[in-house]
Amino acid sequence: MRARAMLDAWREHGDARVNGMRFRVIEALARRTSQQEGETRRVLEARLSTLLDAQDLPGTRDAVPEASARSPLADLIDEMNVRAQAHHAPSVLLNELRAVWSTVSAEKRLRESLAQVPKNAGPLNSSSLVHRSLSLMREVSPDYLQHFLGYIDALSWMEETMLAGGAVASKDAPRAASTKKATRGKAR
Repeated sequence: MRARAMLDAWREHGDARVNGMRFRVIEALARRTSQQEGETRRVLEARLSTLLDAQDLPGTRDAVPEASARSPLADLIDEMNVRAQAHHAPSVLLNELRAVWSTVSAEKRLRESLAQVPKNAGPLNSSSLVHRSLSLMREVSPDYLQHFLGYIDALSWMEETMLAGGAVASKDAPRAASTKKATRGKAR
């Protein structure tokens, strides 16, 4: 099939990257055409032929001057692809570092929860229950523990931010006197 041969040649020469979206469209249309029969196949082959013969496709750059064959957007996309490939290794390293940091942070939080458990804590002591829950999460699903602690950190940050901004009364703020008590005291 002519389309498959041209697509393979473009891929070998690296021309598929020049106009990657158009290349993917032609590739998908070629796959779809090979799966059809009869009139549907004839229509798809005509469309595929039109796309393959177009002037702005990869592989036809020799017939068109370079300045008119490539748009500034294509140049920008190529530059972004080169930069993404150059930064791929550091991003992998960064992801691994985040995973290690997350594990270390979870272990630190687990140790902190153990430090808050009193020596003679009963089975229903809240600090003891929290520590046992975190320990069980670590055993059953360490990833879930890391996500859970992330949520807890986010909620704590939100609470601190809201308290600092005065959006919510602090826990230590005195409560206002009840209006019933104040009314009863005046009625006597």
